[in-house]
Amino acid sequence: MGVIAISRQVAALGDEVAAEVAEKLGYKFINRQELEKRIVALGFPAGKLKKYDEKKPGFFASLVKDRDEYLHYLQTAVLESAEEGNCILIGRGAFVILESLPNLVSLRFVAKDEIRMQRLQKEFDWNEKQALQRINESDTNRKGFHKSFFNVEIDDASHFLMVLNTGIFDEKSSADAIATLVKHYITPEKEAAGKEKLAELIKCQHLVNKLIFEYKLNIEFLRAVIDGKNLTLQGVADSTVLVERAIKIAAVELPEYTISSAISVVQDFKGHL
Repeated sequence: MGVIAISRQVAALGDEVAAEVAEKLGYKFINRQELEKRIVALGFPAGKLKKYDEKKPGFFASLVKDRDEYLHYLQTAVLESAEEGNCILIGRGAFVILESLPNLVSLRFVAKDEIRMQRLQKEFDWNEKQALQRINESDTNRKGFHKSFFNVEIDDASHFLMVLNTGIFDEKSSADAIATLVKHYITPEKEAAGKEKLAELIKCQHLVNKLIFEYKLNIEFLRAVIDGKNLTLQGVADSTVLVERAIKIAAVELPEYTISSAISVVQDFKGHL
């Protein structure tokens, strides 16, 4: 079971190469539209997606509760998609969400601006000004999205197993290189370790979702982290009572773990509007 996560610049052939790789490897390509459907199916309102869809939220959108809910639904959708195995996910920070998986192949596609402009002009019959405006807008939005939601610089190549210049390699040669990389990189040992790690991540995310959406606990930036038989809750709350309740619920939901808290208690913490 391998999982491929692709980050791409606009007009860097992200979807085209991903589809080619999926065909070569027999993987399922979970594209942007499919992942969006999964986020909505989990419970996030479709009408609110455009506020957060691979862009830095505006000032007011970044303050409202929807912002954090979107992130939890997004993480759940990505993790549950990865659980299907032998799949390709594109965009929406999947490479960050899945970065701890030993069987993850994280890729980034880039190309020079002039090449991307030519592709956009050809596809949409735009002039140079329109194409450049689209590139600048997209690059800014995607950088803002990853910085806002994951505190990651999207142009930092150290986050990826491979960065591919699709201005030099065409769709077929790019797909050939990726398919070869996957076949050599994903070993049975990495598959087994990846499956185990993914099960932990999903268990943690489901617990967080239950605490937030079912029990309505107002703990900001809530995360759960498993280390062996220990599970630690992280986040920010405004009372020790809230933290104690979260620990008790977690202990009931996951009795096989020893539950501890690293939640910071800030008495005047008001949370998001």
